[in-house]
Amino acid sequence: MAQQVAIVDYGSGNLRSAAKAFERAARETQLEADIVVTSDARIVARADRIVLPGVGAFADCRAGLRAVPGMLDALSRRVMEQGVPFFGICVGMQLMAETGLEKGTHEGLGWIEGTVVPLDPDSSAQNDTSFKIPHMGWNSIELTRSHPVLEDLSSGNGDRPHAYFVHSFHLEANNPDHLLARTDYGGPVSAIVGHSNLIGSQFHPEKSQKTGLQMIAGFLRWSP
Repeated sequence: MAQQVAIVDYGSGNLRSAAKAFERAARETQLEADIVVTSDARIVARADRIVLPGVGAFADCRAGLRAVPGMLDALSRRVMEQGVPFFGICVGMQLMAETGLEKGTHEGLGWIEGTVVPLDPDSSAQNDTSFKIPHMGWNSIELTRSHPVLEDLSSGNGDRPHAYFVHSFHLEANNPDHLLARTDYGGPVSAIVGHSNLIGSQFHPEKSQKTGLQMIAGFLRWSP
């Protein structure tokens, strides 16, 4: 029986691109998965896996999620109480934090201890003044901890995987064990965070070609 993967529609995120990437990863790895883009909390409450995308400002995405009837309760119950695998993408990852500091101080979901803070590249450290905000483009990522979802990313000839980023803020996790990968943009930047049944990427896997498809496939196979 195919597992149901719910991609949460709350008015933010590259929903079509994300759905197509998950469908492709499932197809290429021969995993049976029913990918559903939905704003129906009842569907999310029954899903086998949940994906929370996000594009825009932290506060706007938090407000959009709160505005969907029953969605916060469904997410809390299914993810935190029942432990289904959860994947946050970009601002969807940032919302996992306790607090976001974009355009004021705003409460997050509180699933990962930490704060979403502005990027602050130290250009002088590298004698380079080219670090623009927002950070947009391809960067290599360094895996800092092993994780089942990331096994394919760490295999190969030793070259670091590359991923596509679009952001001005990143999640600073209080617990170093929750940082799974980082990138460098005038200093260390969180690229992947997670613990227990939670994982999130600051980059967009749906735009990250091989790296993104490998991570999505790992998530679809994952049994936390």
